[in-house]
Amino acid sequence: MNEYVIETKHLTKTYGSLLALNHVNLHVKKGSIYGLIGDNGAGKSTLLKLMAGQIFPSDGEIRIFGKQKQKELENTRRNIGCMIEQPEFFPNMTVEKTLKYYSIQKGVPDTKKVEEMMDLTGVAGKRNCACKTLSLGQRQRLGLAVALLGAPQLLILDEPINGLDPSGILEFRSLLHRLNEEQNITILLSSHILSELQQTASFYGFLSKGQLIEEITADDLTNKCSDCVEITLSDIERYAAVFEAAFPAESWKILPDNKIRIYMPKQNPESYSRLAAEHKIYITAMQTIHSSLEDYYVQLKERGTTK
Repeated sequence: MNEYVIETKHLTKTYGSLLALNHVNLHVKKGSIYGLIGDNGAGKSTLLKLMAGQIFPSDGEIRIFGKQKQKELENTRRNIGCMIEQPEFFPNMTVEKTLKYYSIQKGVPDTKKVEEMMDLTGVAGKRNCACKTLSLGQRQRLGLAVALLGAPQLLILDEPINGLDPSGILEFRSLLHRLNEEQNITILLSSHILSELQQTASFYGFLSKGQLIEEITADDLTNKCSDCVEITLSDIERYAAVFEAAFPAESWKILPDNKIRIYMPKQNPESYSRLAAEHKIYITAMQTIHSSLEDYYVQLKERGTTK
């Protein structure tokens, strides 16, 4: 049995002369929460739209639940709930009627499902409010409620916490974990709030300029985002030269203000101090700091290598 709910091979999308996605090989494991990370314009929404069947690829293959042929994909996408980009609804229709409308569209006969989804996503108190009166965060919650109609096995969510306040983000994160753990729903989501993804996802994919430059598990990412050493020196250029010669296996970067940052250091701090002393370079400060997901992503983009 295929362990991947979603698998793509050399997936490519062009808009005229614009190459939006470039030979993307994506692997979303069954039961995972897959966090898609990328700058604006990296191709996140394009990739999610391709998975949802809202647009079609220019080249490459898409396999969802093991299905690849176009007709099979159309049928299997009935098991997908989607919320891509900012959700829009009929402005004068109430929240409850909106959910009833989509339940009919999706062929969901159980009228209790609408009530259940309103309670689950926290919009029950707005049931009689017109959609045009909802805040962005409330529209996000309603969008999730619509996506969950029909008991999907896969959720595709584009920036789902956009517009939510801190308590709303906490509730939303808890809900996603419950859906994933209790109902075994696989979730593919993107977010520009990387610190939030770090608390939500079990797997990550990094997109840059239409290319998937790395896929990594949460455990491996935690190891790679381990402590790094930051040193302030009297002569950063000379230290960088001797450092490269002495420790060629180290990953490092020169920062402003005569600082060097060593990622996942392979030596103890005394080795870096001794190197400076041997070359009569003065260390004015040294500290150990924790590398964030943002730091890792920036470093990954700068390397620009496909894993």
